[in-house]
Amino acid sequence: MKRVIYLDNAATTPVRKEVVLAMKPYWSESFGNPGSITKMGVKAREAVENARKIIAENLKARPQEIIFTSGGTESNNLAIFGVLNHLVSQTCTSYRSSTPFASRVQDAQGLALGSLPNLTSLEKEESKSLTDLHFITTNIEHSSVSECFKELERRGAKVDYLMVKENGIIDPRDLRKIIKPNTVLISVGYANNEIGTIQPIKEIMKEIRHARKESVISNGVLPYFHTDASQAGLYLNLNINELGVDLMTLDAQKIFGPKGVGILFIKAGVEISPIIFGGGQEKGLRSGTENVPLIVGMAKAIEVVRSTSINPHLSQGGVVSRRTGAVCLGKGVMKLEKLRDYFWHKIQKEIPEAVLNGDLENRLPNNLNISIPGIDSELVVLCLDEAGIVCSTRSACSQDEDGSFVVRALGKSDDLARSTLRFSLGEDLTKKDIDFVVFTLKNIIKKSQNNIFI
Repeated sequence: MKRVIYLDNAATTPVRKEVVLAMKPYWSESFGNPGSITKMGVKAREAVENARKIIAENLKARPQEIIFTSGGTESNNLAIFGVLNHLVSQTCTSYRSSTPFASRVQDAQGLALGSLPNLTSLEKEESKSLTDLHFITTNIEHSSVSECFKELERRGAKVDYLMVKENGIIDPRDLRKIIKPNTVLISVGYANNEIGTIQPIKEIMKEIRHARKESVISNGVLPYFHTDASQAGLYLNLNINELGVDLMTLDAQKIFGPKGVGILFIKAGVEISPIIFGGGQEKGLRSGTENVPLIVGMAKAIEVVRSTSINPHLSQGGVVSRRTGAVCLGKGVMKLEKLRDYFWHKIQKEIPEAVLNGDLENRLPNNLNISIPGIDSELVVLCLDEAGIVCSTRSACSQDEDGSFVVRALGKSDDLARSTLRFSLGEDLTKKDIDFVVFTLKNIIKKSQNNIFI
């Protein structure tokens, strides 16, 4: 069979054999409900709590700070709307405690009789509280973050967007210009899912700590800092004590784990409210029976990739990026960086019109994102797929028909935004593979330009 060259690890990674074996007993043998008091239920609960402990140890967190979710999208939604819901509920509680019961009854009666326009006083207070809250994110976030903030804006909240520079990285000092005394949450992705650029998380946190001194909403607590670290799990430092973040998202499918499971780290003392209601699992923050096999699989994936096969340099602190301060970990980091650089130099030689998107130094070691003017990137991806080469145009979650908004955010043209190719390398890649990819890509582009369809 023809060997497949898989260059789409940013979309999803293959599940490791160790992970499959760890999950196996919990499909049809120890399949009890972790909420049950039976022996099988207790065994399932023990598996969940052991997984929570393993993940916490690898993040230098406490087990009670780990909440299991269905993946990165849900974790991001829980972080953003969880903060919002908690702050709004505080406002509503304040209204209930400060407004006489008779007045609240009158408000409800007035709404029923149609004497109030649209909202009860409580609902008005909710709406008003939203306009009093300020949020900050960047203009290149994954859709599971950016769409949350767009929804907040639709509801009346104020959102400001940090603009990345042409290299795809923000300047933390820009926070000083837009952060306000009523800023409640700042969300910045650790590493971008399309162009792989790494944001200076520690420097951003320093700016946030300074801003907390002037917060009018809480004494030194807000704004909270959330980072989507879904793309960072394989190669970057996830020690939450060193990063300083309050909320952090991780997705198992990005670290050789199963699809459909992720976690949200919630620092002790950070208050959020649930967005899913039901049985009250996960400390009441994520109702729904825990998916035991997937949770066990995620814990095993983290244990494997951050302790042995990928990361023997943990005690030495890894490779520190000169500009971002991010620590790149792992056995394959230097190899991947060399292969990525070889890949780019080969493309420059054979396809000189190609343009690199994002900073070459401060990016994930396995990410190469390019634009080739004039190509139909989706057609090229399909042709490469036919040749046994798997890559993508942009995020697998993006439905943007106008091309990559991330590339456009770098100040590049619509043509370049529509002609992007994302290659995310894996551990088994060789120079021979890269030579074949570039040779095939060059031929596909030539045939495409000559209107010869493959």
